[in-house]
Amino acid sequence: MIDTAPLKEEYQTLLQELTNPELISNWEKFQELSKRRAFLEKVLKKTEELEELKQRIEENKEILTTEGDQELSSLAQEELVALQNQIQLLEKEIEEVTTRQEQNFPTSLIIEVRPGTGGEEAALFAKDLAEMYQKYAQAKGWKETALDLTLTELGGIKSASILFEGEDAFEKLQYEGGVHRVQRIPATEKAGRVHTSTASIAVLPKPTSSQLQINPADVEIEFYNASGPGGQNVNKRKTAVRLTHKPTGLVVTSQGSRGQQQNRESAMALLSARLLEQKESASEESVSGKRKAQIGWAKRAEKIRTYNFPQDRLTDHRIEKSWHGLEKILQGGLDAVVDALLEYQKTKEPA
Repeated sequence: MIDTAPLKEEYQTLLQELTNPELISNWEKFQELSKRRAFLEKVLKKTEELEELKQRIEENKEILTTEGDQELSSLAQEELVALQNQIQLLEKEIEEVTTRQEQNFPTSLIIEVRPGTGGEEAALFAKDLAEMYQKYAQAKGWKETALDLTLTELGGIKSASILFEGEDAFEKLQYEGGVHRVQRIPATEKAGRVHTSTASIAVLPKPTSSQLQINPADVEIEFYNASGPGGQNVNKRKTAVRLTHKPTGLVVTSQGSRGQQQNRESAMALLSARLLEQKESASEESVSGKRKAQIGWAKRAEKIRTYNFPQDRLTDHRIEKSWHGLEKILQGGLDAVVDALLEYQKTKEPA
């Protein structure tokens, strides 16, 4: 059983720290403290529930040891079994919450979406995927920000980079990276034939300043007119931003916002995430164990999933599991898929 006394003391201290107005100027520290506070709230709430259940169990045991009403004893026995099952579930939940805190997942990630083979239909499918993740994020209460977004003339996506911020955002979406394939009749198809198209998803954790620091002198900044569908300029002011990281030659752009400053900040966030990805990819060959056991973590070229509309079925090829109800899934109903991937990964982690 967890000793809650030090946790309660830490929680009260955190509440005091979070009221400090100077903390707002240190956003990274504020996020770190907020994440810890949310963890403590969950654990303390669940341990309180656990204590209440144990108290009710003792009360039922007392009824059973006292001679009296047979019907009351029977009810007490039934409730005792139910309470013991609830305790097992609650203890498992506390263990999961504690494990998540120990794994120290990032609180922010960037999802990049790009069409693959299939022309305009691939671009429309890329848009469907981006909207699926956005709706899933909204249902989870996460914050989402479009860092960069370029559309085709028919409203499909040429490229998109979306920042998701939430306590369990990275944990839930970490296995979405790879090639997603769709089989359906495109809106542009006149003969009613089923086409196969693809789109790729990359999952990039947003690094903290302690993980990655960029020298401003290494970054070349250019401003230009943002473009809309078909490439036409959508405003007269140069609000779009292009950053070039001179040491690596990496180039990122951002035109997701109407303001130059916001686009500049978005481009820097994107550049940081891409540089961290490069850094981790370079050292990946020397990493063994858990990282190599992971199911397609941010692999851009690996085919991971098929969305088959004629059969109303989504199949994840990594875990060889399928679900029906594609429309619901594309409306953000990803919980069953995400939970299955997380559960599968637990069986693959080295002891």
